[in-house]
Amino acid sequence: MVEPVIRKAQRDEIHIFLDWAREQGWNPGLHDGECHYAIDPDGWYIAEIGGEVAGTVAVSNYDSDYSHGGFFIIREDMRSRGIGWNLSSTAIRHAGSRNLGIDGVYEMQDKYSSRMGFRFAYRNIRWRGIAKGKSQPSLCSVEDVPFDTLLAYDSLHFPAGRKKFLEKWIRMPESWSSACYDGGVLQGYGIIRRCYEGFKIGPLFADSPVIAERILDDLTSKEEVLGQPFFFDTPEPNRDAVRMALDRGMGEVFGTARMYSREIPPLPISGIYGVTSFEMG
Repeated sequence: MVEPVIRKAQRDEIHIFLDWAREQGWNPGLHDGECHYAIDPDGWYIAEIGGEVAGTVAVSNYDSDYSHGGFFIIREDMRSRGIGWNLSSTAIRHAGSRNLGIDGVYEMQDKYSSRMGFRFAYRNIRWRGIAKGKSQPSLCSVEDVPFDTLLAYDSLHFPAGRKKFLEKWIRMPESWSSACYDGGVLQGYGIIRRCYEGFKIGPLFADSPVIAERILDDLTSKEEVLGQPFFFDTPEPNRDAVRMALDRGMGEVFGTARMYSREIPPLPISGIYGVTSFEMG
C-alpha cells in the first residue's frame, strides 16, 4: 500500500477545500476561504497518493490557547488507507497544546471520542428556510460599531480573540450585517453571506432572544436575500435559537457534534444563536 504524503496547501489550492466541502453538501460561503486562510496560513494540509489529492484538513490556531479544525475530508475512493489517521495526527500536532475544537459529523462522533480523546459538548443543528424578514431600522451595520467594541463582544462568545479573522469576515464580499448598538453599548450582531446555495447566517450573537429575533429579521430582509433559501446553524442547547428557526418554518437539514480535545469552554450558549461556521468555529 502506498503511504500518503502530507503537505501544506498553497494559497491557490484553497479552492480545493471549498469545492470538496460543497460536494459533501456542507454549502460553504463563496468567500469563506480567504477569511479562513488569514487566521493561520500554516494550518492547511493536503494528503496525496501518487500525486493525487486524497484528503484535506485545516487547523486554525487562533491564539496560544485555542485552535479549531475543519475541512476534514477523505476522497471516497481513497478511504480505508490510513489517510484520515495521518491527516488527523498532523492536525493535532499543529494545534500543539491548544484546546482543539471541531464540528464533526454525527457518524464520526464515537471515533473522535474513543480514538482521539475528544469530548462532546453539544449538537449544532443546521436549518434551511426561505428569507421573509422585515427590516429593522433601529439596527445598524457592524461597520458603524467601533472595531474594538465588536471584537470585545465577539470574544465573549468565542473561545479566543479572532481579530485577523473578524477584520476580513465583516468586510467579506456579498455579505450583509446587522448590529444592535445603542448608547455606545453593543447588544448583539449578525452577518449573512452568500453561499453555493442561498445564504447563511453566522455568527448571530445577542444578549436576549428579542434582540436576536430583530437581528435575524433584519438580515433576512436584505434585498438580495429576501425570498431566497437561507441557512441558520444553531447550538441545540439554545432553545430560543431552535424556536426561532421553527417559528420561521425552517427544516433541519444537517448537524454536527461540537467537540473539544481538552476542557469544554464556558461559553454563554444562551447568547450564541448562530454559529459562525462549522469549519472555523
